[in-house]
Amino acid sequence: MKQKPDMNFWGLWNLSFGFFGVQIAYALQSANVSRIFATLGADPHSLSWFWILPPLMGMIVQPIIGTASDRTWTRFGRRIPYLFIGAALAVLVMCLLPNAGSFGFTVTGALIFGVFALIFLDTSINMAMQPFKMLVGDMVNEKQKAKAYSIQSFLCNAGSIVGFIFPFLFTWIGVSNVAPQGVVPDSVVWSFYIGAAILILCVIYTTIKVKEWNPRDYAMYNGLADTDTPAGAAQPEKKQTANWLTLLRNAPSTFWKVGLVQFFCWAAMLYKWTYIVGGIGETVWNTTDTTSAAYQEAGNWTGILYTIESVGAVIWAIVLPRFRNTKAAYAVSLFLGAIGFRLIPCIHDQYLMFIPFLLIGCAWAAMLAMPFTFVTNALEGYGNKGAYLGLFNCTICLPQIVAAIVGGFILKQVGSLQVNMMSVAGLLLLLGAISVYGAENERGR
Repeated sequence: MKQKPDMNFWGLWNLSFGFFGVQIAYALQSANVSRIFATLGADPHSLSWFWILPPLMGMIVQPIIGTASDRTWTRFGRRIPYLFIGAALAVLVMCLLPNAGSFGFTVTGALIFGVFALIFLDTSINMAMQPFKMLVGDMVNEKQKAKAYSIQSFLCNAGSIVGFIFPFLFTWIGVSNVAPQGVVPDSVVWSFYIGAAILILCVIYTTIKVKEWNPRDYAMYNGLADTDTPAGAAQPEKKQTANWLTLLRNAPSTFWKVGLVQFFCWAAMLYKWTYIVGGIGETVWNTTDTTSAAYQEAGNWTGILYTIESVGAVIWAIVLPRFRNTKAAYAVSLFLGAIGFRLIPCIHDQYLMFIPFLLIGCAWAAMLAMPFTFVTNALEGYGNKGAYLGLFNCTICLPQIVAAIVGGFILKQVGSLQVNMMSVAGLLLLLGAISVYGAENERGR
């Protein structure tokens, strides 16, 4: 296998730049889905059920995109066509979802419309997001992968900051943050509009700047058998016909051990996304009345807290490569996040709430960078890398589905106070930190 060439900073930057726009869309979704559905009329005890849809679509879509892009060769590349199509679909749906309550539907009709819009939004975001992770695995050598994924983590969190702050910013410049019952405020609607525009511009930039390798060069740099020329519709990997069950049976042990860590981490994050608006509404604004201005202010402040979390993640992403031991870096990060979650129910001042979210940002930075560093290193020399990374994304999606299914039940067990779900999230992150020590940062075969 020929060594992949080193890439300069801007090469690594361009490889992931479109992730900035994709993450704006993802941030708007994660910060506002519970707010949107609660405003439309959803009950808090059933709120987590709406969160089954995003990870479910991710679990379905990402392996398909990974496998399909492994088999795709076009003059535009193998991964880039999928991210472009996904981004275009996301732009369309981002203009529909926040308007679910504005079409004159009944409460049930608005919720159903919102559900279908959410399905299509998350399908398209996953379709656009997955290729960026694959591009790094395809084109970046082992010694630069940690740096490449750190850049991706930085762009991810920078995009998150923009998406999270939009509703607060639009409210600040005078866009209405209140609306009739069952209607989403204009501050949220316009946030989705502008986020959609930025997304498509970022993806166009990546499409122009990144030139993927042809099939022969890909095979040469990834230790695979020689392939035909692009004109021959080359299949880049010998094991292309292997089905997913076969791939899972042959997966390196790191795939499964890091997957266990992922289970605890993403279940914790699901509870944050689902219950944080109602949680800080309870502790800081003393309300869960979705028709009140105070509740919508809590919704805006959630975006600010997520921004603080992203700032913490950006700073921590710079610190992470300085750890000599990647396993220790991963575990420490998750432990800090667990402390942050546990602090949330104890704080009743909106500004002091910055402290726990800075700590949660440390965990978020590690969750974005570390798992793929571990797994892509372990996959060196394996075929079907895109399919493997698509399957590995199920370790992100499946725990969220499980957490969403049992979320209403757990909420009842903790007194039906949404803020108490943050303590549950803290316990899950602590278990994730402990699980890190069973994982290995091994090289592939």
